[in-house]
Amino acid sequence: MVQIVQEAGESTQLALLNSHPDLVGQALLTPESTSEQAAAGLTHLSPEEAQSFRSYNHDYRKKFGFPFILCARLNKKEAILATFPQRLAQTRAAEITTALEEIAKIARLRLEDVIG
Repeated sequence: MVQIVQEAGESTQLALLNSHPDLVGQALLTPESTSEQAAAGLTHLSPEEAQSFRSYNHDYRKKFGFPFILCARLNKKEAILATFPQRLAQTRAAEITTALEEIAKIARLRLEDVIG
């Protein structure tokens, strides 16, 4: 699956990236995403933390044209907030690669859950 995504054209990759919701966004989440975001501490944010996520999400989407994607299950809110500035400093090409790698992590963990 990862190889197919890597070999897909940029328009297909961008479609995949844009199918993901913003972290701490307003989109209706799957049960898996809800659980993963809760485990990362993203459902219990201070008003300041929530504003930081909104601001970073906005800046990220404006710069790259797709949502910030990170495997929440492998992170906590503090680490995620610290990652935003690092990722915002990347080039668009590097960030597409990074976001696709994060999707691969998410997919692998979810597949492991299903097959035990």
